[in-house]
Amino acid sequence: MKLNIAVLPGDGIGPEVTAEAVKVLKAIGLAFEHTFNFQYGLVGAAAIDKTNNPLPEETIELCENADAVLFGAIGDTAYDIDPDAKTRPEQGLLRLRKALGLHTNVRPVIAYDDLLNKSSLKVKQIKDTNILIYRELTGGIYFGEKKLSEDGNTASDICEYHRFEIERIAHAAFKAAQSRKHKLTLVDKANVLESSRLWRRTVLQLAKEYPDVTLDFMFVDNAAVELIKKPKQFDVILTENMFGDILSEEASVIVGSIGLLASASRGDKHAMFEPIHGAYSKAKNKGIANPIASILSAAMLLDYFNLADEAALVREAVDKSLKLHITTPDLNTKYDNISTSKVGDFIEDFINNPEETNLNFTNIHLGQSTII
Repeated sequence: MKLNIAVLPGDGIGPEVTAEAVKVLKAIGLAFEHTFNFQYGLVGAAAIDKTNNPLPEETIELCENADAVLFGAIGDTAYDIDPDAKTRPEQGLLRLRKALGLHTNVRPVIAYDDLLNKSSLKVKQIKDTNILIYRELTGGIYFGEKKLSEDGNTASDICEYHRFEIERIAHAAFKAAQSRKHKLTLVDKANVLESSRLWRRTVLQLAKEYPDVTLDFMFVDNAAVELIKKPKQFDVILTENMFGDILSEEASVIVGSIGLLASASRGDKHAMFEPIHGAYSKAKNKGIANPIASILSAAMLLDYFNLADEAALVREAVDKSLKLHITTPDLNTKYDNISTSKVGDFIEDFINNPEETNLNFTNIHLGQSTII
C-alpha cells in the first residue's frame, strides 16, 4: 500500500512525540512492504511565529491532498496568559477540523494491566476497563457564535447542534457498540440544555435501527463521577463536543497518564490521528514526553486503512514496552534514563524483531539496538 501522510508536529512536545510515531510507521512500512510518504506542515504557535496565521492555506492544502493526517500537539503558554489575544494556536486546530470535516472523534480508554498501579484509583476499580468515547468534533459551543459586549462586561458562547450532526456520529457509535459489548451510553445535560434534548430525541429515534444495542443515558455531571467510581460499567460513550473533551481528559486518570491516550478524528473524506494531550511546553526538548499516545494514534491510522496486522504489531510492541518499563518518567520508577526517543527506538526494534529472545537493557540505556 502507498499512503501520503501529512505530518503536523505543532507545538511544545508535539514535534518530539510525532517524530517517534513517524519512526514507528517507517518501521511498519519496511516490515510489511508499504510505502509511506511523509510531508510536513505548520500549525498552531509554530505557524503563527512564521506566518502570523495558526493555520496557513498551505497546511490546509497539504492535508486535503493527503490520505491521512498525523497531528502532534497545539498550544503555547505565551498565548494562555493573554486573555485578549486575537490570534491563538488552538484556532488552527479548530479550523483544521472544520476545513477537513472531521466530525467524529474516537478515543479509546484502556487500563493496561502493567500500569494499574500507576493510576491514582484503586486497582479493583479500573482493572479490565476498556471504553470507547465517541465525541462530536465540529459543532457545539466551540464552534458556536461568540460575543463580547462593547463594555467588555458580558460574553456569550452559543452551543448549537443540527440533527444531521448528531445522526452521523450516533450511527458510528451504535455500529461500534455492535462490534463490542452492545452497550451505548449517551452523555448529555438534557435536564437543562435544549441542545442536549435534541441529542436525546435523535439518538432515541436512531436506537430503533440497532435493536441489539442497549442504550442508556447519563447526565454529564453524573457521568464524570461514575467514570471515576465505576469505569467498567461503560462500553461506548457518545457525547457532544465539550463534554467529550472534558470526559476524555478525565479518563486519563484511569490509565495512569494522559500520555497513553490516542485518538482518531474522522470525516466523510479525511481523517486525522493525534494524541489527546496538549503541548506541555514545560517539557519541550527535555526528552521526557511520553510518545506512546502518538504511536498508538499511528496504530489507529493503520486501522483506518484496514491494515489490521500492522496495527496489531504496533500495539504488541507498545504492550511489551509497558511490561518491561521502557517508558518515560511519567510512568517509570524503575529506570531514570528512558527518553522519548528511546521508547520509540524500542518499539521500532520490536517491530523489526518481534521474536526477540533477550533484551539488553544496557543497550537500551545507551540508545543502541534493544534486541540481541
